[in-house]
Amino acid sequence: MFSPDALGGILGSRLGFATNTPFVVALSGGGDSVALLNALNEAGWRARAVHVDHRLHPDSGRWADACAALCSKLGVSCQIEQVRVTEIPERGYEAAAREARYARLREVLGAGEVLLTAHHQDDQAETVLLQMLRGAGVAGMSAMPAVAPFGPGRLARPLLSFRRAALRAYLAAKGLAWIEDESNQDLARSRNIVRHRVLPRMTEHWPGTIATLARSARHAAQAQTLLDELAAQDVAAVHCGRGGLAMSQLVRLSVARQANLIRFWLRRRGLALPSEAQLGEILRIVADRPRSGLAVVQWPGATVRRYRDSLVASDACVAPVEWDPQEWDLSAPLVIVAAGVRLRSKPATGTGLSLARLAGRPVSVRPRVGGEMCRLAGNRYRRSLKKLLQESAVPPWERARLPLLYIGDDLAAVGDRWVCEPYAALASEPSVRLLVEDVTGEFGDSPP
Repeated sequence: MFSPDALGGILGSRLGFATNTPFVVALSGGGDSVALLNALNEAGWRARAVHVDHRLHPDSGRWADACAALCSKLGVSCQIEQVRVTEIPERGYEAAAREARYARLREVLGAGEVLLTAHHQDDQAETVLLQMLRGAGVAGMSAMPAVAPFGPGRLARPLLSFRRAALRAYLAAKGLAWIEDESNQDLARSRNIVRHRVLPRMTEHWPGTIATLARSARHAAQAQTLLDELAAQDVAAVHCGRGGLAMSQLVRLSVARQANLIRFWLRRRGLALPSEAQLGEILRIVADRPRSGLAVVQWPGATVRRYRDSLVASDACVAPVEWDPQEWDLSAPLVIVAAGVRLRSKPATGTGLSLARLAGRPVSVRPRVGGEMCRLAGNRYRRSLKKLLQESAVPPWERARLPLLYIGDDLAAVGDRWVCEPYAALASEPSVRLLVEDVTGEFGDSPP
């Protein structure tokens, strides 16, 4: 039975929140979130509400007004946020709206605040069944956790042990009105088919279906915790420089542990997870060790590359990087968007570029074109930049992003890696150091 006391018990005893925890209720205006906000208010827990208007329904403005009116009646602060939902054809209506909503909720959540959503036991059962039908593994069947990190705070779902019917009974007893979104009846959407057609037939034959599926989610979550603990140990054993994995160590693990480790490694780096087929390609790279020493597996949101003995991952794609030479006076940072790097100079003494050699001469930053030569400090002969990069194990996909600094027509510095003679500063000589920073995430899409 759902009640303010029952909700308070979940928040305090089960989830461990203190009575002064700053809660933020994600208020859609539907029955579930209305019940959550009203019961929270009745129980005396401090909260504010945020309503996200997706602007996808002609009545969305009216729904926002209804949420504001409810909050005014309860004496609760209400924040209305409008979002623009994109990529509906690619992601689907429901997924695109959810992504836009949660992105905005992350933005408005303050440090230490806890976002409360009104997902209940029926929602959990629907999610488990949908994940199983999609062929999800243990992580997918874990469905929705009761508490999880979220933006600068946390996200909590305190209603997962309550049925939808119990929430409706509470609303009726309190005489509370709510918004009914007719899209929840649209059988063109997978969740609605499960909600209105599949689960009712299942519960007719097996009355405990909803609770059983929710229990399965808890068991899967426990199993996933163990798999993550094992993967964390494995990553620690096989990791190498720059966040990569050492192939020579990775092949010593069973294929099942390799797959578990790779999923964990990608998830921890915030990258999109591969399909079963894409994961199989990665495992073949690990097993076969291609003669070329370079192999790539790519999907939307992630790229995994094998280079020499390392497996590395990023969100950048593998198309060639092309950018034009640019003049630079070193007084302000220079951003090369196409390469995803920012070039800065820092005053120094006896290291980096000699200021005396720079004085009055034009400085430009150029991409590699091939054939560049550089004589390093203390060396008698010039060497090809290609050889220097190979010997330093700079991966091929990073070489095209490396900015080359020219003084006039002379190659003076290779990013922040090397200074070429005669431009290297002498001991105690005023100089500048070059710094190259990765800024691929600052411009929306990754650079090409």
